[in-house]
Amino acid sequence: MSQLEPDPTTTDATDRGASLDHVLQVSSRLATAMNSVIEGKQPVVRTAITVLLAEGHLLVEDVPGVGKTLLAKTLGRCIDASVRRVQFTPDLLPSDITGVSVYNQDVRDFEFRPGAIFANVVVGDEINRASPKTQSALLESMEEAQVTVDGTTYVLPRPFIVMATQNPIEMEGTYPLPEAQRDRFMARISMGYPSARSELEMLDVHGGASPLEHLSPVTDAATVQAMVLAVRQVHASPAVRQYIVDLAAATRTSSALRLGASPRATLHLLRASRAHAALAGRDHVLPDDVQQMAVPVLAHRLMPTGETQMARRSAADVLTDLLQRVRVPAPSR
Repeated sequence: MSQLEPDPTTTDATDRGASLDHVLQVSSRLATAMNSVIEGKQPVVRTAITVLLAEGHLLVEDVPGVGKTLLAKTLGRCIDASVRRVQFTPDLLPSDITGVSVYNQDVRDFEFRPGAIFANVVVGDEINRASPKTQSALLESMEEAQVTVDGTTYVLPRPFIVMATQNPIEMEGTYPLPEAQRDRFMARISMGYPSARSELEMLDVHGGASPLEHLSPVTDAATVQAMVLAVRQVHASPAVRQYIVDLAAATRTSSALRLGASPRATLHLLRASRAHAALAGRDHVLPDDVQQMAVPVLAHRLMPTGETQMARRSAADVLTDLLQRVRVPAPSR
C-alpha cells in the first residue's frame, strides 16, 4: 500500500491526544466563529461540529439559497487545514474526484495526480446533480478514508470529512442518492428558513460584504484530530450500547418502514452520541445523547412504506414514535 506523505505535525498531535476540557474549549471557539457567519442556526452548527468530532460525514439537504454551502465553507475556513470544493455537475467524472494516473515523459512512468477528495474538508456542492456513477466515486473514500486508483491505494489525510449539500429530489435536474451513498453520511440536517429576526440581522451583516472573508481559523487539523481521539475514549456503558441496538432493531421490524437502520448506522449513532456527550462536558454517554442524535443520524437511512407516505408521515416521524416505544435503560446505581 502506498500513500501520500503524511503531515508530521498531524502525526505528533495524534499521538498526544487531547483532554475533554480541551475539546470543550476548542469546540466552543469553533462554534462561536461559525455562528458569527451562520445567523440563527446554533443547533445546525452544533450538529456539524458533532459530526466532525465523531469522524463522520454530513449531508445538508434543503432548498437553494438557505446557506447550505455557506455552512460547509465556514467550517472549512475555521480550521487551518486543506479544503477542497467540488461542484457536482452532470458532466463531472469520477476521476475528477479520486484522481488519475498520468504518464510522465520525463521519468517514463505513470504518476498519480490526486483529485479533489485529497483534503481534510471536502465540500461537495449539490451532490445529487451528478450522475450515480460519479456519486459512487465517493463510496470508498467516505467509508475507509482511502482511494484506490489503478490497483494502488492512497490514504487520505486526517481528519477527513465530506460535507455535501443537496437539493430536494423534487427539484429539477437532480438524481436520487443511492441507499449505499446515503448510508455513508453519518447525519443529515436541514438548514430551514431563518427567523425574521435572523434574516434581518443577515441583511445588516451580509449586506455589504460576506463575513466569511474576514473569518480566521480558530484551530488546525492536528488539534481536530487530537480531539477526535479524545472523543473515542468517551465511555458508553453496556446498557447504552444495548439501547442503541434495540433502537436500530425496532426500525427493522417496524411495519411503517420497508428499510430499517443498517449496522453501519448503529455504529454511527454510537460515535455521534459520544461526540454529543463530549460537547456537553461529560466523559460518558447518556440515553439522552442517543435520543438527541437519533433523528439526524438514522432518519435519512430509513425508507417508509407506501402506506406511510400516503399518510403523510416521514421517516423522522416514525423514528420519533419508536424513540417513545423503545425502553430506555434505567440509570445505573
